[in-house]
Amino acid sequence: MAGHNGSGFHPHLPGFTHKFLATTLGATMWFFIFYRARKDGAKLLGLKHPWEGHEHGHHGHEEGHSEHH
Repeated sequence: MAGHNGSGFHPHLPGFTHKFLATTLGATMWFFIFYRARKDGAKLLGLKHPWEGHEHGHHGHEEGHSEHH
């Protein structure tokens, strides 16, 4: 019923396009994960509090903030 060349599962190999897209999307995913880990990894692991600042270089913000209060 299943053929004369043996039993079992014989899948087709993926084409070049599918392998290229899978590699590209997989690499993009890992680059994004490492990028976010670099930015928010300490907060995720509990080594730094999320409210401690964003390190955007707003050093003069405290001076302007005290004038409003």
